Amino acid sequence: MTGRELTVLSREWCHLCHDLIAALEPLLAELGWTCRVVDVDRHPELEARWDELVPVVLHGDTELCHYHLDAAAVRAYCQGFPLESAP
Repeated sequence: MTGRELTVLSREWCHLCHDLIAALEPLLAELGWTCRVVDVDRHPELEARWDELVPVVLHGDTELCHYHLDAAAVRAYCQGFPLESAP
């Protein structure tokens, strides 16, 4: 896993990508997470796997959402990571 950092697979020319990132950033700031944006067009292996699903929000290999931000899914995932035992 990649700690408390999500990855957004994006494209420079993609308005859905820009919209998703703009909506995601304040949510992650609230939750104490960060975001790394990766342009799939610069990584043939990512483009081959995720091409038509971009934008995609990932944590490691776990897909949280694609096309549009699912804020509820991202919030639930981030708030539950890592699973911690009660003291």
